[in-house]
Amino acid sequence: MLQDVADLNLSDCYGRVGVPKQLVITKDPSSITHAVDRAGLTFPIVAKPLVVDGSAKSHELSLAFDQYSLSMLEPPLVLQEFVNHGGVLFKVYIVGEAIKVVRRFSLPDVDESQVLNNAGVFRFPRVSCAAASADDADLDPAVAELPPRPLLERLAKELRWRLGLRLFNIDIIRKHGIRDQYYVIDINYFPGYGKMPGYEQIFTDFLLSLMKSKYKRRSSNS
Repeated sequence: MLQDVADLNLSDCYGRVGVPKQLVITKDPSSITHAVDRAGLTFPIVAKPLVVDGSAKSHELSLAFDQYSLSMLEPPLVLQEFVNHGGVLFKVYIVGEAIKVVRRFSLPDVDESQVLNNAGVFRFPRVSCAAASADDADLDPAVAELPPRPLLERLAKELRWRLGLRLFNIDIIRKHGIRDQYYVIDINYFPGYGKMPGYEQIFTDFLLSLMKSKYKRRSSNS
């Protein structure tokens, strides 16, 4: 699904939206180093499970700092170039035409000295879960500022059409220090809407709109 974001190449007066360099590893940990070199990914690299099944392990993220640590990872997984983003991500929930954005704490920024002086794999369980809400935190305004609404509306509209989905959420980060550069790092279809503030009314309105649309189609055909 992230490939659809890359193909979209969204850029307007409100900002640019892309995806970090990434690749999928389905088996054989010994092949990861060669695959990373071939894809041109730079360290540190985020590793996340390819399949999310609701278990705690399936939500675990790992941060690999060097090529020797790559063989410690367990496929199937997605490898993604890490982008500094102020330790905050934006979870964008799409319910039909409605859009709701919440802030979540994310992986902390990594500077060049940390890359040079660290080795191995660091694991982070349950990153960006509901308990990690950053909506009420005292954040740097440059980090806390939500992505522009028109940019999110255009992105949501394009993805609804390209993916054929009406219930999904997008994890977006802003590149630290660059106000208008955004990256989509994950897309989930039919996510847990219980984590979304005000979900009861939003979801009810969505279901009612579906019924009204269905009723209008029947009336026009009769």
